[in-house]
Amino acid sequence: MRPPARAVFFDVDFTLIYPGPTFQGEGYAAFCRRHGIDVDPARFGSAVAAASSILEDERDHIYDARIFVRYTRRIIEEMGGTGDRLDACAEEIYAEWAACQHFVLYDDVAPALRALSARGLKVGLISNSHRSLASFQQHFELEGLIAATVSSSEHGYLKPHPSIFESALLLAGVSAGESVMVGDSLPHDIDGALRVGMRAVLLQRSPRATSPVPPDVPVIRDLSELPPLL
Repeated sequence: MRPPARAVFFDVDFTLIYPGPTFQGEGYAAFCRRHGIDVDPARFGSAVAAASSILEDERDHIYDARIFVRYTRRIIEEMGGTGDRLDACAEEIYAEWAACQHFVLYDDVAPALRALSARGLKVGLISNSHRSLASFQQHFELEGLIAATVSSSEHGYLKPHPSIFESALLLAGVSAGESVMVGDSLPHDIDGALRVGMRAVLLQRSPRATSPVPPDVPVIRDLSELPPLL
């Protein structure tokens, strides 16, 4: 029998926050215009899908900004962008991804984190982004709720590499067996956590096709569903 949960760790992007207009089709088009690149905003959704394999196929899990710049460049190309300014545009978009003002906190996040903290649970963040997690807490007024944070850009490895989870557990002062990982990515968040002995909860805010979910991994649509699972 597993011990009671003492800590809950969260992915950040698309779990706690989502991109605003800056990182949608028209936003990408605005970046591109500044670099003299013509793209079709209507192709943004299919472009993201086409570029996703660049992130999914990264097997050594070492954080390298060039991976994300290449991913962003592919999106621009799939939107019809061409020319010698593609890399410069992709680098600007990558840099701006770190700015909190371009993102929106999901409505269920602050109440859920407060409820967990009130129960005496430690709350942690494990992110593959290069965004400052200190700035994230300040911008979204979450100070005092987060006990430990690890970002892959500072740690050096991306989820699902075991060391990023182990580092977060060490910072929080908890064992894997008494910790739960919550995230939207089955390969990065869920599989990575399970490999180090953590429990995991998959957050799917909207129905979408995924690989089969392990039978012992609950699937939730909203963070209000999380506390009863702990």
